[in-house]
Amino acid sequence: MCAMVDLEKCFEVASNLVATAGQVSTENYLELFHSRNYSECSQFVYLFQVICRNNDNRQAFELKSNDIDLVTQTDKNVEKLLMEGILRAFPTHKFIGEEESSAEGGVKKLTDDPTWIIDPVDGTMNFVHAFPHSCVSVGLKVNKVTELALIYNPMLEQLFTARRGHGAFCNGKRISVSGQKEIGKALVTSEFGTTRDEAKMKVVIENFAKMSKKVHGFRVLGSAALNMAMVALGAADANYEFGIHAWDVCAGDLIVREAGGVVIDPAGGEFDIMSRRVLAAATPELAQDITKELTQFYPLPRDD
Repeated sequence: MCAMVDLEKCFEVASNLVATAGQVSTENYLELFHSRNYSECSQFVYLFQVICRNNDNRQAFELKSNDIDLVTQTDKNVEKLLMEGILRAFPTHKFIGEEESSAEGGVKKLTDDPTWIIDPVDGTMNFVHAFPHSCVSVGLKVNKVTELALIYNPMLEQLFTARRGHGAFCNGKRISVSGQKEIGKALVTSEFGTTRDEAKMKVVIENFAKMSKKVHGFRVLGSAALNMAMVALGAADANYEFGIHAWDVCAGDLIVREAGGVVIDPAGGEFDIMSRRVLAAATPELAQDITKELTQFYPLPRDD
C-alpha cells in the first residue's frame, strides 16, 4: 500500500500549505475562495489565520463529554477545511479527526488505508482563554505506520514537521532531542487531561506529586501535541500522559522519534497509539527511569 501512495506529494502538499500560513491575508483568502480557481493552499492559509485571529479574544465554546472537554466553532471549521482541502488532493484517503469522532460517537477504526489523523485545535482550553499555546496537529498513517507529521502553533509561528526516515524540523531547521539521561536533570511535561474521572484524577495527582520530587522541573502547558514537540525540540526532556487520544499524539510520536527520541507505553512496553497512553523521552534511559516512578492508569474505552 505504501508504494502506491505518493508520500512526497502528500508531504509537499501538507507542509507547503501550512508553511505559507500567515503570509496571505484573510481578504486574499476570501477572494481566492470565492473564485473557481482557488487552491488547497488558500484554505490552509485561511484556517490558520482563523486560529490566530480568534485567539486574540476569549472564545465561546460547547461542552462535549464534560465541563472541561470543550469544542469551539474554530475547531469545527478547521477540521472541516483540513478534510476538504486534503480530499481535493487525495480523494481516496481516510480521516480520524477529533471533532468528527466526537460527532459520530466514537473513533473510526484505523485500517491500512492512507489515514490522516487530525486535531484541529489541540489545546482548546488554552484557546478558549486566549492563552497562546495551541496548535494544529496532523499525521498521515499508511499501513498503520505514521509517514509524515506536522504540528503548527500559529500564534508563535512554530512549524514542526517530520517524514519517516528524513528527520524532524522546526521552521525548516533540523532539530534533535536533548539527550538527557538523568531524571534529576530532566524537565518533564504532562497534563491533567480533559476528564475529571475520580480514579484518573487520583493517579494524575499522585504522579504529579511523585514526579515533582524527582525531576529538575515539571510543566503543565495545556497541549499534548506541543508537549511532544517540545521534547523533539530539546526544550523539554520527557512528556507522559494518560487519557490522550490518537489525534493528540500521532504527529508528535513521529516528530519525537525523527528527532532521535523514544516514544513508548508509560509502563515500558511498545507504544500503542490506540491505548490513550504515551511516554516520550529524549533517551531510552530517561524513559525507563520515568516508568519506574509512574503509577499506571489504563483509560477506557480505548480508541479502537
